[in-house]
Amino acid sequence: MKHIAWTIGGSDSGGGAGIQADIKTFNALGVHGCSIITAITAQNTTGVNSIEAVSPVMIESQIQALLEDLPPKAIKTGMLYSIETIKQIGSFLATSKAFKICDPVMIATSGSSLLCNDGAIQTFNDCILPNIDLLTPNLPEAEALLRIQNSHATNPSESYVQDLAKRLIALGPKAVLIKGGHSGGPFSNDYFQSNNYSACLLSKRIDTKSTHGTGCTLSAAIAATIALDYPIEDAMVIAKAYVNQGLRTAKPLGQGHGPIEQSDWPETFCDLPLLVLPSTNDLAINKWFNLPAFPDCGAEKLGVYPIVDNSAWLEKLLPLGISTIQLRIKANNNGNQKHTENEIIKAIEIAKRFNCRLFINDYWQSAIKYGAYGVHLGQEDLNSVDIEALLKAGIRLGISTHSYSEVARALAYKPSYIAIGPIYRTTTKEMSWQPQGLDNLKRWRRSLPYPLIAIAGITLERLPAVIAAGADGVAVIKDILNDEDPIAKTKIWLETYTAAISDKYASPIKVNFTY
Repeated sequence: MKHIAWTIGGSDSGGGAGIQADIKTFNALGVHGCSIITAITAQNTTGVNSIEAVSPVMIESQIQALLEDLPPKAIKTGMLYSIETIKQIGSFLATSKAFKICDPVMIATSGSSLLCNDGAIQTFNDCILPNIDLLTPNLPEAEALLRIQNSHATNPSESYVQDLAKRLIALGPKAVLIKGGHSGGPFSNDYFQSNNYSACLLSKRIDTKSTHGTGCTLSAAIAATIALDYPIEDAMVIAKAYVNQGLRTAKPLGQGHGPIEQSDWPETFCDLPLLVLPSTNDLAINKWFNLPAFPDCGAEKLGVYPIVDNSAWLEKLLPLGISTIQLRIKANNNGNQKHTENEIIKAIEIAKRFNCRLFINDYWQSAIKYGAYGVHLGQEDLNSVDIEALLKAGIRLGISTHSYSEVARALAYKPSYIAIGPIYRTTTKEMSWQPQGLDNLKRWRRSLPYPLIAIAGITLERLPAVIAAGADGVAVIKDILNDEDPIAKTKIWLETYTAAISDKYASPIKVNFTY
């Protein structure tokens, strides 16, 4: 059954925003869209000429008709216009179990007011905000909801935006996404805040006059992806990429602010935002776009990529032709820091002897200290790593990802490769993420210019399909380490991999790796 999302808002006769933009967005992202129209506008790209509220009886009839036959997984609200409608929709939202997103539409792109009067703001705060899961104001709207007179919207500090978000959450919504389109500077910073998580979504600003419907489209895209069962962190990333794509590809239309383009699922790399945790690494937000990229891994494909727990495995596997390997020593390894250090030193020496690309998992300080080829970090490790120290050391960086939000966070570091998983279900370790599958791996291959390591649940039988889907390397753990004859099994993996890439890629080029 197709997933269903609702939009509750005003009709835009110009087709660029409101109900019309929302339905286009739902359709583009593969969700069936239903609508409850609260007001009818006469407008075009230059402005709003007139507004007429829909009667409460008609609004109630629309709600009941949809509830009887097309119940939603997600609801977004836009223009509500009148105090009476705000109260009516607030009462309905209080009873709905769907995920509820509110785009507090107050001012059109042209500057026209979309609320009946200033008194509607207090009613909005009282009736709508306590009953929603996510509020998506732009900076002027956030200030209007908080009755801030001296606006900082054109040049806000990070601390100012964070304070706005906290104050808005105090009014009732479970989470807030403050859009940064109105701020100045070369990039747009959207700030997300909930009770237990905060993040910045950074994108380079797109120079276009076709900005009509951006707010409607963003909230509708979040509603659509929530309806498709994506978590809120992923939904925001996908929605931001969708809006960036729409701004980038929009064609001029009309004499004023034309609408953004409504097209397909976003898969172009330049549209993907960077996700940065505000407290991460003590880097100012504006420094992330200027970070240099980590060194690449050379011309040879990453290939069969065993993940091993001690240095002895390198002596066994590297003579067979393994060119990339990871040493992952569990943190509770007898609590012996000296043992861990010795294992890292041994592994680095062996890898250099065989000209193999060795990535040290987690222990980035030791990797720098002893001259490792690279380091591999999980998402939680990124919270404490000294990114500038890694860059200064000239070390390679691989990052684990399991979702859109984690990929967006990895992109901020410009790594040497990105690990994508779990591709299939695995029992190697407990994972809370759903399997990505081959279709998502193909999508990431179309979207990302980085080498991709596929991980989790990959067997010899599945290997050809994973390579065909676009993986540049395949992580292997149990299938080699737990085999009765790991040497023979590794040879089979290498032979199967070589056969799998023979048609897809040109013959690998051997290179010397610089340490």
